[in-house]
Amino acid sequence: MEEEIRSDFLIIGSGIAGLSFALKVADFGEVVLVTKKEVVESNTNLAQGGIASVFGDTDSFDLHIQDTLTAGAGLCHPDVVAMVVKEGPKRIRELIELGVSFSLLKGEKTDGSAGVPVSFHLGQEGGHSRKRIVHAHDMTGQEVEQTLVRRVKNHPRIRLYENHIAVDLITVSTRMKRGIITTTHEDFCCGAYVLDRESTRVKTFSAKVTILATGGAGKVYLYTSNPDIATGDGIAMGYRAGATVANLEFVQFHPTCLFHPEAKNFLISEAVRGEGGVIVDATGRAFMRDYDPQKDLACRDVVARAIDTELKKTGQDCVFLDISHRSADFIRERFPNLYEKCLEFGIDMTRQPIPVVPAAHYICGGIVTDMEGRTDIQRLYAVGETACTGLHGANRLASNSLLEALVYAHNASCRAVQDLKEPDQPFPELPPWDPVGTTDSDERIVVSQNWDEIRRLMWNYVGIVRSDKRLARARRRIELIANEIQEYYWDFKVDADLIELRNIATVAELIIRSAMHRKESRGLHYNIAYPFQDDQRWKKDTLLRRPFLG
Repeated sequence: MEEEIRSDFLIIGSGIAGLSFALKVADFGEVVLVTKKEVVESNTNLAQGGIASVFGDTDSFDLHIQDTLTAGAGLCHPDVVAMVVKEGPKRIRELIELGVSFSLLKGEKTDGSAGVPVSFHLGQEGGHSRKRIVHAHDMTGQEVEQTLVRRVKNHPRIRLYENHIAVDLITVSTRMKRGIITTTHEDFCCGAYVLDRESTRVKTFSAKVTILATGGAGKVYLYTSNPDIATGDGIAMGYRAGATVANLEFVQFHPTCLFHPEAKNFLISEAVRGEGGVIVDATGRAFMRDYDPQKDLACRDVVARAIDTELKKTGQDCVFLDISHRSADFIRERFPNLYEKCLEFGIDMTRQPIPVVPAAHYICGGIVTDMEGRTDIQRLYAVGETACTGLHGANRLASNSLLEALVYAHNASCRAVQDLKEPDQPFPELPPWDPVGTTDSDERIVVSQNWDEIRRLMWNYVGIVRSDKRLARARRRIELIANEIQEYYWDFKVDADLIELRNIATVAELIIRSAMHRKESRGLHYNIAYPFQDDQRWKKDTLLRRPFLG
């Protein structure tokens, strides 16, 4: 029988939130960090823009708070926004102490005594009234991720399990029947079942505290800026275990992903528009002035819908992002990674516009948490894009995501360490994974067919612009697909593809149900049947919880 792997803290996911949490709690207990591919593969690693925080002389916490509230279209939780914004500078200084190198103004040097830069080079992005984006050129996520990974790998109390994908959470009342879990709503979490992708065995990981930090769910959609790992695993597992989820109708589509037949998931950072880039159509007409007073620096939901409208009107495949009016030296220095990547596809951004289209980018909803990252299942935390904290409301302000991950990883780590000091709850003997009655699959076409169908129906029916008719069609199709996946799941041994398929089906259904429930247009959710925001009836979160299955 597979040996149970025990720890004080079980962290599922290896982006900025999971890695930060691991480093903060490792001095207080044994840490196991599980990640389904290599540790550096995460949304964090692909983040180009930076981290929004107040450092400029003309900026203030009040301005950052107001920008966040404005972007969130009435659904942000003001107490959460104030807390995250005010904690930001502290968390960024901690990254510097760990070795992260951010871009500074020319001629500036670090303060040798404190190791804190005298002055950051601050960028500006859509929705921000001031320059406040702390960045490492145009590869901020990679700089942060690689620094944290080095620290995690060298820490003696952190055990790293790469190429391990979580199947489901284990709660105190978990009952297993061929891999199907049922729970009550009074559970506490005590670990997870995890598939070792190399041995194909499902292992039992038990822990006093479990943290979901699995990132987003962009792969629910056909076109996305996210890496292949972004299949909503944490949201799906949390929901199946009985945790409340919220606001999953608010899916952010980034306006500017590179449009090229050989480019996959490559984002053109919003910072390009922050430095003067202009979105134009095939004739060179700058059309954003027709949609918003902030033109190209409008919030992402406005820009994405504008592009979608223009493409439908003209029948063109893409629009263009043009920054060629800036000097070539400036572009190469400010955007070295973007410049080189575009050159690989035959595009010289110093001389010609970049072809772009919107793509699914960020899930504003997720597992509901309090201000310390706790879910409504005891000893289960959620941090990063997996969580719904109340910060983003109906639309995330650019570069607030890494900020949220840092702040909530810190808050959650403080609370989780306190959990260890409390008297232990009686830990049940955890049931091992039960594969009895399952066989190796001889129907792989079921997985590939359903995978493709889910992503296409979500793109076509639950995309940037929605309608009641499209949502109803999507609901009918996803219910049929989910039933087919469930039958398949019962009959065959689990593998990574089946686990991810099951998860994107779960998240897709939650997005559809949430979108059908909201009878208005707000932030990232736009329904042509209800084109206006209705504060009287709908200025509230959309909450979903799995029914008690007994």
